[in-house]
Amino acid sequence: MNIIETHHLTHRYWRTEAVHDLNLAVPQGSVFALLGPNGAGKTTTIKLLMNLLRPTAGSAQVLGVDSRRLGERELAQIGYVSENQKLPDWMTVRQLLDYCRPFYPTWDPTLEKTLLAQFDLPTERKLKHLSRGMLMKAALLSSLAYRPKLLVLDEPFSGLDPLVRHEFVRGVLEVSALGDWTVFVSSHDVEDVERLADHIGMIEHGRLSLSEPAETLQGRFRGVELTNAPDGASAPVGALEWSRSGQLTKFIATDYAGEVSERAWRERYAGATLQVTPLTLREIFITLARDGRQQANGTAA
Repeated sequence: MNIIETHHLTHRYWRTEAVHDLNLAVPQGSVFALLGPNGAGKTTTIKLLMNLLRPTAGSAQVLGVDSRRLGERELAQIGYVSENQKLPDWMTVRQLLDYCRPFYPTWDPTLEKTLLAQFDLPTERKLKHLSRGMLMKAALLSSLAYRPKLLVLDEPFSGLDPLVRHEFVRGVLEVSALGDWTVFVSSHDVEDVERLADHIGMIEHGRLSLSEPAETLQGRFRGVELTNAPDGASAPVGALEWSRSGQLTKFIATDYAGEVSERAWRERYAGATLQVTPLTLREIFITLARDGRQQANGTAA
């Protein structure tokens, strides 16, 4: 079952198409990361899912309901944390939690207490006196304590120092492991998402370039280094040239298939020394972003 589905979802701001023909499926129980550079369409996609914007075309279903018809019942099952989220800064942390608690029948006081301790939040301090990292943790706590079926995080790591990012990610990981929760997170901070996600989507210029399990994605990408390759050696189908320096040529294989692929590479570049290495999610993201930019500019990859 998919907890989020979009069908040809499109949104325009006047003449600018921020999201184009987006077909996305987020499996229930997954941690799905939507990656893309700033301005790629991530926040617009989330606003469409949360009914903060209306689609220009297409549709989205969230928790089995058309996003344009999300009501009290559905919203009580969705947690939402955004980098631009506005909180009542005149409240203390404790007042914020006291205010939120009655709205959610599923609020878990034990989980609230656990997260308060884990995040080391000063309960009697006003929100306006908290650092940005503390504010984000307060927003996360108020969105986790009622155990939502869907947690939506829009660029949650922006501007956070490494320690706060670590605590934030740990909190999401630990809570998501407690039950059948789904997390949908948009980010350009690939390293933090790599610890979280089991499904990856990549978006650029409002278009979805891929969507698949993280394990499958990382399994089909490899770095291939050739030493003493033949002059004029070009990238085979399913590979992108990364760089050339002296006798060393680097390619990125995008459809790696184990020994079958390595044998094909060795046959193609007979006499060259071949080294194949796995890629991190960050390296895959950079590869695809660079290739997408080159294609958009009309240059060869």
